[in-house]
Amino acid sequence: MPVPQEDPSQWGPPTTPRTLLSRALSVPLALGFTVFLPLFVAVQPGAGLDDAAFWLQLALTMYAGGRLSAMVLTSRRKLLQGSFWLFVYMAMGVAPLAQAVLGQVPTPVVGPRSDLAWAVALVLIGCIAFDVGVLLARHRPAGGVFGTRREPRPVMAHRRRLQLLTVLAFLCSGVFIMKLGGPAVFFSSRQEIIAGIEEAGVSNGDSQAGQAFLRGFGTVPALLAWLLYTRWLVTSVYARRKPVIIATWAALCMLNLIVNNPISNPRYWFLTVMFAMLFTVFPVSAAMYRVALSMAVVIALLVFPFADRFRYDEKNYKPVETTSFLEPMALKDYDQIGMFANTITYVDSGPGHLYGRQLAGSVFFAVPRSVWPDKPRDTGVMVGQWMGTVNTNLSSPIWAELWIDFGGFGMTAGLTAMGYAAARVDRRYAKRARRSTPSGSLISVVVPLVAGYSFILLRGPLLQASGRVAIAALCLALVATYRTDKNKTLR
Repeated sequence: MPVPQEDPSQWGPPTTPRTLLSRALSVPLALGFTVFLPLFVAVQPGAGLDDAAFWLQLALTMYAGGRLSAMVLTSRRKLLQGSFWLFVYMAMGVAPLAQAVLGQVPTPVVGPRSDLAWAVALVLIGCIAFDVGVLLARHRPAGGVFGTRREPRPVMAHRRRLQLLTVLAFLCSGVFIMKLGGPAVFFSSRQEIIAGIEEAGVSNGDSQAGQAFLRGFGTVPALLAWLLYTRWLVTSVYARRKPVIIATWAALCMLNLIVNNPISNPRYWFLTVMFAMLFTVFPVSAAMYRVALSMAVVIALLVFPFADRFRYDEKNYKPVETTSFLEPMALKDYDQIGMFANTITYVDSGPGHLYGRQLAGSVFFAVPRSVWPDKPRDTGVMVGQWMGTVNTNLSSPIWAELWIDFGGFGMTAGLTAMGYAAARVDRRYAKRARRSTPSGSLISVVVPLVAGYSFILLRGPLLQASGRVAIAALCLALVATYRTDKNKTLR
């Protein structure tokens, strides 16, 4: 039976001369991702070892650079795949390569050098598995059980429920602001935010559930309502003629400026906000998609390592003093490869694989420890405590989360499934993201939001990331409807 061919129209409008021109201008930068930048980092002087771990790291960086280049050059916007390869290229590629060259790491690698080499090899295997999943999605069956393919009904945003979500956003964010002592604290430092949460009495002992719920409900409903109103204004002449809609959008903008600004929030969360807003404002621009991916690399190289200026107050802030652009990447927050290696060492040291226990803790994150005394801790915290580190706010990339639970086979299968799902969702999004798509199309807001939040999910730990995922799912369920009546949905 012949393999069914994809309908080219499902990817959106055909390639235009302007698209081809912008693609040609991206070629030098794409070559820089794949060859020039990795080799430039690799030849820098440093105390690192030229062993198997180094050469595997170089191979991983170049592979991720090639895949990111493919995302940049394509005229078909693949938000989920693009964000995956952007994260891999920077957090699992260039930054660990700089650490391998300099012989410096932000978090100690406590196991033998062979565990580090094995971690890099597993990341590369996972990346290949992700690509296999993408290929499987490309050659999916033509229909269902009876050989016919039914186009699923689009999920829309209900107008009245969006108004209810907006009210909920102002109430939740208002409580968040009052609990912390007013808007001023949101423009001081993240250290002040944490202190305010502790003083509010919502963070006790080892349980961080109260803090997660307060921050989640204080930030997520406001962001989702703002994104939905933004899409409504961008795509609807009717909305732009209604002063009440414009005023609501402006009020939500001010609210997000308080609770979702880059001063009071972690960098990865603000990156989520920026990605979601950018692709909501420019829903059909392939050029903007390519510029966003390309500029994100520059920002990750030059801005992220210095972006902890607002993490501490004036007394505790220590400015970065460096003579090399590699040192900030080696000494700051890019600890994903090292923590994966530490997770491998932790598993091999005695506990073994946990066969879904960590994943269960992430899924049932809302269950209090008073009910579930043996509830798993964050994987990064658990490994960090085993290492004896003072700071246990450590990453646990999705590779490590899958490895600690299911081993190499489970990790490979999980990343294959991720690639398959990302390709299917990207295809669906490209088909829906057209100028003729109704303003209330939820997929046009959800996919950009997931693409931005995927940086947090990929970095891990999953338990920390689960709270906002659940809150966003509740908010989306509140506004979602299958109705297409213009009097019920956004128009």
